[in-house]
Amino acid sequence: MENKIYPIAVIGGGSAGTMAVLRSVLNNDETLFFPGSPKNRKKSRAFWVAKVENTPAHLGYKKGIADPNKETLDFLQEGNFKDKLNLIKNRGVETISKNSDGVFELVDNKGDLYKANFVILCTGVMDVQPEINGSIQPILPYANVQLVDYCLRCDGHHVFGKDTGVIGHNSGAAWVAIMLYERYKTPSMTIYTHGKEPEFNEEVSNLIELYKINVNKEEIIDVNGNAKELKLEGFKLKNGEDVKVDFAFVSLGMIIYNDLAKQLGADLDERGFVITDSKGHTSVEGLYVAGDLRAGIKNQIYTAWDSAVDSSDAINALLRRKKRQELLV
Repeated sequence: MENKIYPIAVIGGGSAGTMAVLRSVLNNDETLFFPGSPKNRKKSRAFWVAKVENTPAHLGYKKGIADPNKETLDFLQEGNFKDKLNLIKNRGVETISKNSDGVFELVDNKGDLYKANFVILCTGVMDVQPEINGSIQPILPYANVQLVDYCLRCDGHHVFGKDTGVIGHNSGAAWVAIMLYERYKTPSMTIYTHGKEPEFNEEVSNLIELYKINVNKEEIIDVNGNAKELKLEGFKLKNGEDVKVDFAFVSLGMIIYNDLAKQLGADLDERGFVITDSKGHTSVEGLYVAGDLRAGIKNQIYTAWDSAVDSSDAINALLRRKKRQELLV
């Protein structure tokens, strides 16, 4: 295992990673795939998202990202190109480095070493959860089951006809509330700053006043409802008040899983996303990034797919060119 050099290694088992593997394997390139350890997967968006309603053909899945990804991997493991897929189940990459000869060395969470000429990094991002009484546990049962959501583009339509709350205290959170109100004219819209002072710029402050969006600065101490029955009733506040909320959005920022990119010294933008060219190639030769980790693209399934295809095809072109040149010589 330590001596073999794989043409391509894909790290991350979400939408981008699965598409990168699908495209690379169907390109007839032997591919090493690390879908992540159980710990990695629990920190991924794919683990939390139940329904996907903004991507064709995903409506029938109980787990809108994980289930179609598994179906894709089952197809690859049973098809004509099954020998091209090297699936390292329940493994994630802990450390990555690059030798002087240009080969990447990857060490997984069990301490095993692998080598690859090219790497497609698809480790993605995760939404920051609100801490309620020092823990994120109160919000988790409601998260991404169409009661508490995070992506305006994916799930904004869920607020239609509902008293809506947005948890966050800066202008980004205010814009989520403003855009939701403009699109869906919710019966009520409240920004819950969760015990923090609002940090709204002048533009959003004027729009909050124009649309009569409420701003509540009290700390949330509990979530009222029954997640198993898919029922959110509202929040209990520190002042003893129970407020009615039918649907909530969380807008507290993102955790960007860029550790492996940083280990290799790849260029990052000011937020921590990895800077690439149009094909996903980073400042590190041979390192590509696809999906949410990549700077400058939408955090969507379809853009993750598109970026993954670009990276896989770009690497395939380089591999074919090398073989062609060897034959010509």
